[in-house]
Amino acid sequence: MRKSFSLHLNMPHFVYILYSKRIDKYYVGKTENVDKRTEYHNSEFNKIWTNRGKPWELVQTLEFENSTLTSKAEHFIKKQKSRKLIEKIVREGWSI
Repeated sequence: MRKSFSLHLNMPHFVYILYSKRIDKYYVGKTENVDKRTEYHNSEFNKIWTNRGKPWELVQTLEFENSTLTSKAEHFIKKQKSRKLIEKIVREGWSI
Protein backbone atom coordinates (compact mmCIF):
# COMPACT_ATOMS: atom_id res chain seq x y z
CA MET A 1 0.00 0.00 0.00
CA ARG A 2 1.35 3.43 -0.97
CA LYS A 3 1.54 6.20 1.55
CA SER A 4 0.57 9.63 0.29
CA PHE A 5 1.84 12.98 1.40
CA SER A 6 1.72 16.55 0.19
CA LEU A 7 4.83 18.05 -1.39
CA HIS A 8 3.31 21.43 -2.23
CA LEU A 9 4.46 20.92 -5.81
CA ASN A 10 2.16 23.56 -7.21
CA MET A 11 2.78 26.13 -4.51
CA PRO A 12 4.82 29.15 -5.55
CA HIS A 13 8.00 29.94 -3.68
CA PHE A 14 9.31 33.42 -3.08
CA VAL A 15 12.50 35.35 -2.48
CA TYR A 16 11.58 38.40 -0.45
CA ILE A 17 13.50 41.55 0.39
CA LEU A 18 12.87 43.50 3.57
CA TYR A 19 14.22 46.93 4.42
CA SER A 20 14.78 48.47 7.85
CA LYS A 21 14.95 52.26 8.08
CA ARG A 22 16.10 51.89 11.68
CA ILE A 23 19.40 50.21 10.75
CA ASP A 24 19.42 51.09 7.02
CA LYS A 25 19.83 47.45 5.97
CA TYR A 26 18.20 45.01 3.59
CA TYR A 27 17.39 41.40 4.40
CA VAL A 28 16.94 38.71 1.74
CA GLY A 29 15.09 35.50 2.52
CA LYS A 30 12.96 32.75 0.97
CA THR A 31 9.57 31.39 1.91
CA GLU A 32 6.29 29.95 0.67
CA ASN A 33 4.27 32.56 2.61
CA VAL A 34 5.63 36.10 2.38
CA ASP A 35 3.03 37.72 4.64
CA LYS A 36 3.55 35.21 7.43
CA ARG A 37 7.34 35.43 7.17
CA THR A 38 7.33 39.26 7.20
CA GLU A 39 5.03 39.18 10.21
CA TYR A 40 7.50 36.87 11.97
CA HIS A 41 10.45 39.21 11.32
CA ASN A 42 8.47 42.00 13.00
CA SER A 43 7.12 39.89 15.87
CA GLU A 44 8.19 39.57 19.49
CA PHE A 45 9.05 35.92 18.76
CA ASN A 46 11.87 36.90 16.39
CA LYS A 47 15.16 36.00 18.07
CA ILE A 48 17.31 36.04 14.93
CA TRP A 49 19.50 38.78 13.43
CA THR A 50 16.55 40.71 12.00
CA ASN A 51 15.21 41.42 15.50
CA ARG A 52 17.43 44.50 15.76
CA GLY A 53 16.01 46.05 12.59
CA LYS A 54 12.33 46.09 13.49
CA PRO A 55 10.13 47.29 11.96
CA TRP A 56 10.90 45.68 8.60
CA GLU A 57 9.14 46.78 5.43
CA LEU A 58 8.56 44.36 2.55
CA VAL A 59 10.05 46.09 -0.50
CA GLN A 60 10.19 43.30 -3.11
CA THR A 61 8.78 39.84 -3.71
CA LEU A 62 10.10 37.55 -6.44
CA GLU A 63 8.04 34.47 -7.34
CA PHE A 64 9.59 31.20 -8.53
CA GLU A 65 7.93 27.98 -9.60
CA ASN A 66 9.84 25.70 -7.22
CA SER A 67 12.05 25.69 -4.15
CA THR A 68 15.20 24.82 -6.11
CA LEU A 69 14.99 27.97 -8.25
CA THR A 70 14.10 30.02 -5.19
CA SER A 71 17.13 28.74 -3.28
CA LYS A 72 19.44 29.41 -6.23
CA ALA A 73 18.16 32.98 -6.60
CA GLU A 74 18.44 33.69 -2.86
CA HIS A 75 21.95 32.23 -2.76
CA PHE A 76 23.01 34.28 -5.81
CA ILE A 77 21.74 37.54 -4.32
CA LYS A 78 23.35 36.91 -0.93
CA LYS A 79 26.64 35.73 -2.46
CA GLN A 80 27.06 39.02 -4.33
CA LYS A 81 27.09 40.99 -1.05
CA SER A 82 25.98 43.98 -3.08
CA ARG A 83 23.62 46.63 -1.81
CA LYS A 84 23.55 48.06 -5.35
CA LEU A 85 22.31 44.74 -6.74
CA ILE A 86 19.61 44.48 -4.05
CA GLU A 87 18.47 48.05 -4.71
CA LYS A 88 18.35 47.32 -8.46
CA ILE A 89 16.19 44.24 -7.80
CA VAL A 90 13.94 46.31 -5.53
CA ARG A 91 13.50 48.91 -8.32
CA GLU A 92 13.37 46.66 -11.39
CA GLY A 93 12.58 43.13 -10.24
CA TRP A 94 14.44 39.94 -11.13
CA SER A 95 16.05 40.24 -14.56
CA ILE A 96 19.26 38.28 -14.07
